[in-house]
Amino acid sequence: MALVDPKAQLGPGVKIGPFCVVGAEAKLAADVELGPHVVIEGRVELGPGVRVGPGAIIGTDPQDTKFKRSTVSGVRVGAGTVIREYVTIHRATKAEGFTEIGAGCLLMSTCHVGHDTRVGEGAIIVTEVAVGGHSEIGEYATVGGVSGLIQFSRVGAYAFIGGCAKIGRDVPPYIMADGNPCVAYGINVVGLRRAGMPPAERRVLQEAYRLLYRSGLAPGRALERIRTELPATSALTRLIEFIAAPSRRGIIPPKGGWRGSATESAEDLESGVV
Repeated sequence: MALVDPKAQLGPGVKIGPFCVVGAEAKLAADVELGPHVVIEGRVELGPGVRVGPGAIIGTDPQDTKFKRSTVSGVRVGAGTVIREYVTIHRATKAEGFTEIGAGCLLMSTCHVGHDTRVGEGAIIVTEVAVGGHSEIGEYATVGGVSGLIQFSRVGAYAFIGGCAKIGRDVPPYIMADGNPCVAYGINVVGLRRAGMPPAERRVLQEAYRLLYRSGLAPGRALERIRTELPATSALTRLIEFIAAPSRRGIIPPKGGWRGSATESAEDLESGVV
């Protein structure tokens, strides 16, 4: 009842449901489970224990008008990830590139992960989220249902984004964000507590948030103060590196916008931190 190419590599304990289609370049590690009507096309690597729900389609061509179908690329999914009903994950546009989903992730029903995207370990992408191509979602981040990420978006580790958000700028690590357009509301204290982050380290992040979003400073100036005034914890270092990294659009603003508390300088705009 399923169509499995003889060249596909199937590990021990693999279960393939009725009416599935598994292509010649597929690599399914031990104990992978495919529900009914799953399509695995092209160079797709599913790690041990991955579960794929009915109707999901993994490895098809990217939705990019410049893409050449002769390009060799694929999709990698880490161990223990759960991909629910009717999820779509497209292969990368770059030669020998991969769209990558980390281990232990949960991709809920009907969400879409675009080409060349990287999703970190333990991330949760809720129902009907659309992730544009070349995006990055950090480890243990959560993106709420029916939200949209435009191409080249970045969401930092442990960030929490509410439902129906329009994400047009980068969401830094540890931030709670929501809205259309998406804005910052605070530190994801509950998520960090559940993750076992010590109270002292959470307090450092809360002070960093205050400097970044509530001090009346332009983002570039706030980042300078964060670097010089706060203890260099591992979490704070990750936050600083994310904000300082090259960006196409800069980080999300606070509610009310940057201009409500500070004037953007040319230096801030050029650095990408606005």
